[in-house]
Amino acid sequence: MIRVELWLEGEDSSGLTGNADRVWIGEAADVAVVHLDDHRGQDEALSLVGMVDWILVRCSDWTMIPLENIVAAAAGSGTRVAAAISKTVDLNGAAFALQHGVDALLLPADEQLWVAAEAVAGERNSQDSEESTETVELLLAGVTSIESGGVGERVCVDLTERLALGEGMLIGSSANALVLIHGETVPSEFVPSRPFRINAGAVHAYCLMADGSTRYLSELEAGDAVAITDSSGAIRPASIGRLKIERRPFLLVRFEIGERSGQVLAQQAETVRFINETDTLSVTSLEAGDRIMVRTSTGMRHVGRKVAGEMNER
Repeated sequence: MIRVELWLEGEDSSGLTGNADRVWIGEAADVAVVHLDDHRGQDEALSLVGMVDWILVRCSDWTMIPLENIVAAAAGSGTRVAAAISKTVDLNGAAFALQHGVDALLLPADEQLWVAAEAVAGERNSQDSEESTETVELLLAGVTSIESGGVGERVCVDLTERLALGEGMLIGSSANALVLIHGETVPSEFVPSRPFRINAGAVHAYCLMADGSTRYLSELEAGDAVAITDSSGAIRPASIGRLKIERRPFLLVRFEIGERSGQVLAQQAETVRFINETDTLSVTSLEAGDRIMVRTSTGMRHVGRKVAGEMNER
């Protein structure tokens, strides 16, 4: 994908002009404006592909399919597509239409809409550069004990996309010692796989979010973006579709890495798996001495953000 631009509709004194890649004043020699109100608008836009530098699409009633048709036709043609957006809910649809998305978003001078658009553009643009791939350092911690963790509320995180083998979420009772819990992608003779699901653990646990912050599992909501991590430490964002919270029995897994120790509560179920050097390990078959992948860090956390200072969690 090519970097998405943000255009400002008309000149503005609120300071948004400085954030805009372009200020749109109604006409320009390199831009053809098309009103996408019916099939005639789509036909007009398609006829301009390859003939102009930019097509600016305006919709009185936001319509995805015609925009996708125009984005598909413009791909590789030399014509770029801009879409006028007035509602936050329409930003993702335009920016990620057919995975490619439009090349520019035209926005009114609405500060709230601009904040949302800048976040969407940041997510889109971060995917455009191969060098932008984020990673975390994963280390192997030694399991010291597995005990009964009683019964409590367990959270399953269901994503809006599927996980690959080796991927999961970083979860832990301490934000400074998060365990890589594998997604439910491993087949079982007893239950079907759920390749979109991570059985994440107890409601009190921390998880790593896509922006690098941590959040309690109890705070997650549909639409939040969590960090999906694989065994190499590579991170990608994924959106939550729903959460399932049910009372289930837990196992308390304690582990050590160097002089540091940590713990995680996982549901007592064969489908909950950790990751070691070469394979996955079910929590129900885990033994003292086994090794599991952990991400460690130092410092305190305030509302999920890392701050300088000392903290001791047990």
